[in-house]
Amino acid sequence: MYSTAEIGRIVGARSIAGGEREIAHLLYDSRKIQQPGNSLFFAIKTPHNDGHRYIAEAYQKGVRAFVVSEKVILDEAVILEVADTLGALQTLAAHHRSRFHLPVIGITGSNGKTIVKEWLNQLLENDYSIVRSPKSFNSQIGVPLSVWEINAGHTLGIFEAGISHRGEMEKLERIIQPTIGVITNLGEAHSEGFTSREEKLREKLALFRPCKLVVGPKKLLARLDQPTLTWSMDEEADLRISSVRTTGGRTTIRAVHREKAISLDIPFSDEAAVQNAITCLCVLLAMALDPDDFVPRFLNLHPVDMRLQLHHAINNCLLINDSYSADLTSLKIALHFLDQQSSGRSRTVILSDFVETGKAETSLYKEIAQLLKTYGIRKVIAIGGQAGPVLESWLPSVAVQRFSSTEEFVKQFRSSQFAGEIILLKGARRFGFEAIAALFEQKLHGTVLQINLTALAHNLRAYQEILQPSTRIMAMVKAFSYGSGGAEIASVLQFHNTAFLGVAYADEGIELVKAGITLPIMVMNPEPASYGAIVEHSLQPVLYSLPLLRDFEEFVKTQGLTQYPVHIEVETGMNRLGFPPDKIGEVAGYLAASSTLRMQSLFSHLAASEEAGQDAFTQQQASRFREAAAVMEKTLSYPFLRHIANSAAIVRHPHLQMDMVRLGIGLYGIEPDAEAKLSLEPVATLRSTIAQIKEVEAGESVSYNRKGVVHRRSLIATVRIGYADGYSRRFSNGSGKMWVRGRLAPVIGTICMDMTMLDVTDIEGVKEGDDVILFGKELPVQDVAAWAGTIPYEIMTAVSQRVKRVYYYE
Repeated sequence: MYSTAEIGRIVGARSIAGGEREIAHLLYDSRKIQQPGNSLFFAIKTPHNDGHRYIAEAYQKGVRAFVVSEKVILDEAVILEVADTLGALQTLAAHHRSRFHLPVIGITGSNGKTIVKEWLNQLLENDYSIVRSPKSFNSQIGVPLSVWEINAGHTLGIFEAGISHRGEMEKLERIIQPTIGVITNLGEAHSEGFTSREEKLREKLALFRPCKLVVGPKKLLARLDQPTLTWSMDEEADLRISSVRTTGGRTTIRAVHREKAISLDIPFSDEAAVQNAITCLCVLLAMALDPDDFVPRFLNLHPVDMRLQLHHAINNCLLINDSYSADLTSLKIALHFLDQQSSGRSRTVILSDFVETGKAETSLYKEIAQLLKTYGIRKVIAIGGQAGPVLESWLPSVAVQRFSSTEEFVKQFRSSQFAGEIILLKGARRFGFEAIAALFEQKLHGTVLQINLTALAHNLRAYQEILQPSTRIMAMVKAFSYGSGGAEIASVLQFHNTAFLGVAYADEGIELVKAGITLPIMVMNPEPASYGAIVEHSLQPVLYSLPLLRDFEEFVKTQGLTQYPVHIEVETGMNRLGFPPDKIGEVAGYLAASSTLRMQSLFSHLAASEEAGQDAFTQQQASRFREAAAVMEKTLSYPFLRHIANSAAIVRHPHLQMDMVRLGIGLYGIEPDAEAKLSLEPVATLRSTIAQIKEVEAGESVSYNRKGVVHRRSLIATVRIGYADGYSRRFSNGSGKMWVRGRLAPVIGTICMDMTMLDVTDIEGVKEGDDVILFGKELPVQDVAAWAGTIPYEIMTAVSQRVKRVYYYE
């Protein structure tokens, strides 16, 4: 631990207020506070946010030590004032790193950094106590937080460094202070921050200034003055790759190093995996390890999935599978994700012993126990001999079950012991928790809709960055969040400063409330039959006619309630629902006289905000709305929110942002304006697998009604998806296409209820079991919608509920 006085000296604080505190944990996100008593909060400023805004929240959660760059006064808190809070974080981490004299591998490159880091950990974890970057923490903030985790028990560090602009690597080099440098490759990622490829390479190589040896492709290290260990497939290098042969998903790499032949087998066949394995081999050679000892380990490498996945599991449970690593930092990340997604469910953690952490066993499990207590875990299943006894003694109010091995747990497993809870599966790789994950898995067919919750949060931030500071966001989660899932999506939005949620019908809102969502929820289409449920679950209805207004007020009176929140819709040109402008004066008078209802917001719908040719009409709608709002403001004695902008209008008509905007399809990664440059990321990926491949002779037909006729000998793949899953029959007979092995394969014949056939004749290497993408990053849903003559909304919302949703956090 460091004292706040010591930290103040290290970071050069210009003033120190408050007393003295001991600090063990650093944080910058007020939503992820886990151990506030000995945490130090850095109020970091970025181009689009300011950490000083969240100091009050952190203080409320128990944090009593802060690094700030503005004047802050808090009772009983230590305040360290500096010129640059991010710089102070980096300076503190660099000082901490300098206290430890252990070998450190620093990895950079455009791609493969995380894979190489994780594979090196897999190859060396039995020989070293390793501290490494969690997940892909390689940024200006992520690197110092990673390096802070070094302690006296560690014997090897592995950290990755990513940059996107000039000058950033110098800061990361001072923090990591690598002894061995690794560059994986040089691609196009983040190239916009550099004037040329040469400049980008020069900036990345800046990481290696303190290194005794640098590893990488010869073509990237040819001009480096420092000692290198290079590899190449086509020229002489320290490691000369003589052949690469792939058969049946397995690759044999033959190489020569110092006249000694090396044969390496890996359980992968893709080119990226081969290059990453070669990089790992070079690192081990650079560490002067005997190839005969470590080469056999390469065959046991497993895929690296940096995503936290949320699955619907047996007995209405949710399962977070993070079963390939066991360290404190990744546990904190996983527990935060569990907290975000729990929505009122009872919380269970199944964890293995934590090995090779560099910490003393008792203090390690005491810290784990504190984390579990902070996150309200109700049941712990400890597998292995170390964790259980300590957790039992430190968590007296938690049900702790102990099993000596994964095999013992599997043998005694009873599905009836788990119901309606959220379960985090967190184990070291050696414990083989995939056997436990299989016990909880719902047995559904191989078609899945994958929901990237990280992309969702990214898209939300992209819109937040272009909003006025005072403008709030209502996120539209109607229609099961555009097919992506209600409660899971709402749980993320609830953690990212969303003000309201919008649903179409009361039952959608009720499901969210039952799932533990606490954000206010606006119901756009209330029905008289739903009034009771609306009031019971504190939903806020939209009222769009005088009969509806009077009826709902009468109902609320019978419940003995006052000041019940409602929203008023104005008709300005959509001609769907809403009070006509000439009735707004009457509505305003009615609400002013009512003690039963209180208007939360006044809003309207834009009919064509995405179309430049309709901009004049959009402005006409806005003018009508402003006139209606002025009448309300004049009549009512209390404030209310005004909103008219949808996803497209947020970008195209920023002057219409007003008090709140309604963010819909843009949240899910669909740019409603073709000219928009928000760099949104697709949230949903619909994928399936090939069930069977067969050869069909020329002249034969495929599927019902014989409308799909082949004119040559063809290879036909049957995919496990049909119109019952939401894949429309409009895609039949070549109208639709799917992404198979990096190419588009056309649909042939009529789409069946549960199956669709593709012509894969011209795609090399297709085999049964191959992954097929129907829409996602590789195949934009906008393109798919165009083939069907419709819009992305319809494609996304059509995905059947029988298709399994898998949620993940990267």
